[in-house]
Amino acid sequence: MDISIVIVNYNVKYFLEQCLHSIEKALQNVQGEVFVVDNNSVDGSAQLITEKFPTITFIQNTENLGFSRANNQAIRKANGKYVLLLNPDTVVEEDTFEKVISFMETHPDAGGLGVKMIDGKGVFLPESKRGLPTPWVAFYKIFGLSKLFPKSRKFGKYHLSYLSRDEVQEIDVLAGAFMLLRKSVLDKVGLLDESFFMYGEDIDLSYRIQKGGYKNYYYPETTIIHYKGESTKKGSLNYVKVFYNAMIIFAHKHFSESKASVFALLIHLAIYFRALLSAAKRVLQKIYIPVVDALLIFGGFWLITPTWEQFRFHQSDYYPSEFIHFVVPVYSLFFLFGIKFSGGYRKPMSIYKVGRGILWGLISLLLAYSLVDEQYRFSRALILLGTAWSGIVLIAYRLMGHSLKLSDFRLYSQRTRKIAIVGHSKEARRVQQILEETRIRSQMAGFIALDSSDKGQNYMGELSQLEEIIRINRIDEIVFCAENISSAEIIKAMLDLSRLDVDYKIAPPESASIIGSNSIHTAGDLYVVNLNAISKLGNKRKKRLFDLLAALLILCTSPVLIWFTTKKGNFIQNILRVITGKKSWIGYIPGVATESKLPTIKEGILNPGDRFPGLPLDREKSAQLNRLYAKDYNLLSDIELMLKGWKHLDR
Repeated sequence: MDISIVIVNYNVKYFLEQCLHSIEKALQNVQGEVFVVDNNSVDGSAQLITEKFPTITFIQNTENLGFSRANNQAIRKANGKYVLLLNPDTVVEEDTFEKVISFMETHPDAGGLGVKMIDGKGVFLPESKRGLPTPWVAFYKIFGLSKLFPKSRKFGKYHLSYLSRDEVQEIDVLAGAFMLLRKSVLDKVGLLDESFFMYGEDIDLSYRIQKGGYKNYYYPETTIIHYKGESTKKGSLNYVKVFYNAMIIFAHKHFSESKASVFALLIHLAIYFRALLSAAKRVLQKIYIPVVDALLIFGGFWLITPTWEQFRFHQSDYYPSEFIHFVVPVYSLFFLFGIKFSGGYRKPMSIYKVGRGILWGLISLLLAYSLVDEQYRFSRALILLGTAWSGIVLIAYRLMGHSLKLSDFRLYSQRTRKIAIVGHSKEARRVQQILEETRIRSQMAGFIALDSSDKGQNYMGELSQLEEIIRINRIDEIVFCAENISSAEIIKAMLDLSRLDVDYKIAPPESASIIGSNSIHTAGDLYVVNLNAISKLGNKRKKRLFDLLAALLILCTSPVLIWFTTKKGNFIQNILRVITGKKSWIGYIPGVATESKLPTIKEGILNPGDRFPGLPLDREKSAQLNRLYAKDYNLLSDIELMLKGWKHLDR
């Protein structure tokens, strides 16, 4: 066997599904096996594997064993000449495995290999190639020198940023997201060190491969998508602590005691430094806009007051100095609290809420003004002028920040995203239906054909014209149908168009999800048609309680209701069947629920079709009504159906 692929999964069901689909295509010309080790996920990953990928070797843990132990479970069972450790949030090209195996076959000195990785927007990920994190290399990375001087051979060693990303390179550290290992080398140097729970194990194993007399290579002749950040919160302080503590374990294991102590000291300094920066950043992010607001409001009163004094009283210093020093700050607080309670400081910002908050502040201020002692009532005119100033200036500088694309000033917008789908007609329409059933605000711009023979209704052009289509139609998002277009073509398009401000998503075949990622710092964007809402425990309890209460109510009124029924025996039996839990008052339209793979519920006496009495329903419409009922289950829907279909309770 050529290759054993090992994937450790933890609560990333939809990314895993996409990853496995890409692996299936890449194994067409390669003899391989796939292991999925699940670390006690609670998102339905186990059901996905057993239902959609039954040929995969599935190892299901009852607790989260960590990355190293989980990988080792599968490696011990692997039969391949090579072992690939692959993250679940990746997509490989169709010829990736052929290319990397061929390289390893022609380079017997290679113990491990990594590939070029891009994020969900087609941007190169620098961790595709890394150097050994010695104390000084770690210092340059921690304190930002590697980022300031990426081309320096001294400061750029962490990501080897001075080496070309488009040429084969000998490197120190392989990325754990795609780590191809020669099985014979693993037998010699050992498996992943299980003292590393998460992070650091790839560095440790890469270093042991080198110490064993082998080389690690960066191979950019194939590219994979690594959405990054899906399994863990990589921007969080907890991630920093876990990652840097893993580095301490590595240092104590491989460096001399003096070096390890220096390294540990640097790491602890880095953790405290990052913690301090993180805390300060959070505080500043919360207060700096209100502080700027307060300064602008105060500045407005400070400018308006002497002008008003000259205009109204023909003299300066009419108001005492206490007015500016003490009273105006109090006025400012009224406006700030008004904006706060109006939701004007929530993100994304809303001009309407800011304006409403200023109005609330004015009303509160005028009420307070009317209640205070006469000596503290200075001028209602100044309050009104100050309010006008505040409204104009506070809204104006928010609009300016938004126009400069400052993230903190991003305004709330109900603008719909223009989406284009790349794929054959049948699959493109299936993906379009998923988008319509999710609750995102989107406008379907049209379809993009794979070639000239593929065009149909609503097609805007071909894949070869993708850049032109995006520019002319101002497309915000491209969705690729993975059933029709290869991973290699998707990756090539993303690389070619990475300079454009457009987002990319991939729709796996036969899946109710569409996946993408707009930033390496954020979890991937996921559009999902949630068909499990009715199967949630809380909804099951609500539905059962409704059945019982409705059954008791109908039983109490049955002496009257029974005269409106045709099959009086069925009517009484249905009440008893609902009370005993054999039936439910509301269920699916019969005959199509199983076909649509909906969550299992009890057989119903009434169904969603009773909402449209007299309307003929074909199989497609019936399936859609069942799907909507399961996806958006609401107790009010059951009540509405009961009120509309009460004459049919004798079915």
